[in-house]
Amino acid sequence: MANVADGIVARLVAWDVRRVFGYAGDGINTLLAAVGRADDRIELVTARHEEMAAFMATGHAKYTGEVGVCLATQGPGAVHILNGLYDAKLDRKPVVAIVGQVMTTARGSSYQQEIDLPTLFKDVCAQYAQTLTTPEQLDAVLDNAFRTAIATSSPTCVIVPHDVQQVDLTDEPPGHGIIPSSPAIAVPRVLPRDAELDRAAELLNSGERIALLIGQGAVGAQAEIAEVVEILGAGVTTSLLGKPVVDESSPWSCGVMGHLGTTASADLMRECDTLLIVGSNDPWTEFYPAPGQARAIQVDIETRNLGSKYPVEVPIAGDTAETLRMLLPRLRRHDSPWRRDVESMIGAWNDISVERLASRTMPLDPQVVVGTLSAHIPSNAQVAVDVGSVVYWYARYLQLPRGVPTHLSSTLASMGSAMPYGLAAKFAHPNRPVIVLAGDGAMQMNGNSELITLAHHWRNWEDPRFVVLVLNNGDLAEVSWEQREMEGDLRFPPSQDVPLFPFAEYARLLGLGGIRLEHPQDIDDAWSNALAADTPVVIEAVVDRNIPLLPPRASHEKWSTMRDAVAREGAGDGVRKLKNQRKQEDRHPR
Repeated sequence: MANVADGIVARLVAWDVRRVFGYAGDGINTLLAAVGRADDRIELVTARHEEMAAFMATGHAKYTGEVGVCLATQGPGAVHILNGLYDAKLDRKPVVAIVGQVMTTARGSSYQQEIDLPTLFKDVCAQYAQTLTTPEQLDAVLDNAFRTAIATSSPTCVIVPHDVQQVDLTDEPPGHGIIPSSPAIAVPRVLPRDAELDRAAELLNSGERIALLIGQGAVGAQAEIAEVVEILGAGVTTSLLGKPVVDESSPWSCGVMGHLGTTASADLMRECDTLLIVGSNDPWTEFYPAPGQARAIQVDIETRNLGSKYPVEVPIAGDTAETLRMLLPRLRRHDSPWRRDVESMIGAWNDISVERLASRTMPLDPQVVVGTLSAHIPSNAQVAVDVGSVVYWYARYLQLPRGVPTHLSSTLASMGSAMPYGLAAKFAHPNRPVIVLAGDGAMQMNGNSELITLAHHWRNWEDPRFVVLVLNNGDLAEVSWEQREMEGDLRFPPSQDVPLFPFAEYARLLGLGGIRLEHPQDIDDAWSNALAADTPVVIEAVVDRNIPLLPPRASHEKWSTMRDAVAREGAGDGVRKLKNQRKQEDRHPR
């Protein structure tokens, strides 16, 4: 007879879940056995750590648009998945966590691995966290977890005590207090009111220097965005998560906004008089237009985002693509010098980029290593980016082919997320190449462990290409530069030094390809060879830690703070590079 664990697996299959990410433990032994009995209807992917399993579930949700599912045991397993679930919560992705618990007969006795799990998950799974205590609850609780995750774009949690997993299921008809349920969900069509569209059109038609800020909520609205831009003669910048939404080769694309963005985006935000925000809730508020400078319209399907980061005159709740489609007939074509101004901003940034990407130093310039990928990245690639200085180089210099999905832990900004993201992307689409961009700190934190997972699975994939770039500079570079910029403090070696580790050699030890990249003339060949290989490859690029993470068009005060801190460290090379970056921006004003 089937038990509750079998029923949970059957319900997952009913929700079209084909894969769960997890790690074994005695609190979920019965569930694991049920997965094993599922006759290949569902796959268990075992990570090297529960945190990585939760990141994989979040990555699955990001790369597929489906619900990601992770599985963890009680006690430490439950604690470990919190970080990955918070990543899902803050980047608004649907994930269902199924977590074991000690036997109900042992609860409240200070039993081994006993933790108050409802309290533990109260914040991260605030929309829905329930404990399954009887077989009769099973369908309703699992269905509500999935429905809530989808409806709220957030993680939910189902806690299942070990003994409850073992209880037999019965076919008795439901009675009083037993709630029948079905694995059903529908996504609403959210359309704006005509009056809001009329007000938005009036404001946009009266604007002279119009800018668009595009976020991840604009996925699927690429064609409509391009039409709006052409009619209004506007310029476009994106949030970090919105970067893959926009074709950055377009003549109106100013690149990513914010601390890690481009000078063109900074110039656009500084000079616009009208701002249309589409599907973005970007937190870099100091890089928006000054309050009162620009009249703003915001389109978002999430009403709580409207006006939350910038003063908005016309808030519009609606699906971004359909809202823009309804707005287009109301817009008047603009013919003003602003478009030429935007192209001048982009031209200045392109000139700066060319100068920076021409560097042929040793140690290698990390900007060049990442920027060179633009000429090699396959059109069907999937990209995962870790947290650290590599995000700056990705945001500024990597030009993505149209339609290439790229994801990172943006709002939580958790190091060590790129490898599990990349693995989730590969499991979802094994016929597409994956490229992971990471720093040495993130790889040592947990990425190296997931190389073991990669080595274990890659032979099962239709396309074996999985390229991991590790920027090896022996430094937690983003933290080092943040200390100098924000605090005016010196770099603190015990905090920022990353121990030496032979990444390429370790990859070869695991049966993967390993390339140690040290010479600038070898950068193109490294990318070409790695992307043509018939095994996954780790490229260990030995790069310069002294490339400044200077925000675009930084104030003299901020620049001076960084310069003085570096000078007090006695790092003359770092001071020289800071001055050079400043001169590059000064030579290429808007």
